[in-house]
Amino acid sequence: MLNARFFKRQEFACKCGCGFDTIDSATLAILEDVREHFGVPVIVTSGARCPDHNRRVGGGARSQHLYGRAADIAPRGVSPDAVANYIESHHPQASVGRYNTFVHVDTRSGGPARWRG
Repeated sequence: MLNARFFKRQEFACKCGCGFDTIDSATLAILEDVREHFGVPVIVTSGARCPDHNRRVGGGARSQHLYGRAADIAPRGVSPDAVANYIESHHPQASVGRYNTFVHVDTRSGGPARWRG
């Protein structure tokens, strides 16, 4: 059971259709906060990934998507930099990747990591 106010489990499902749809509770809490803060829908462009799908999309061998600990998000009408800045300042334990059209957020052990894609 997914305990979320703004998200449904299927939003985190692997895009290949294999059924892998897990999301870490700490990652989910950050996404819920982002949705609450900006007040707009948060589109999950990539959530959980099975190993085959992760390889097909060029994901790293230790991608946090493989463990359901990562999501690539695009809050509607909000710049990726604004989203990344908010997460970094309000959730300093989170790892954040900045891309042109989305933000990667994860809750890896040994983090946080920061990068630009």
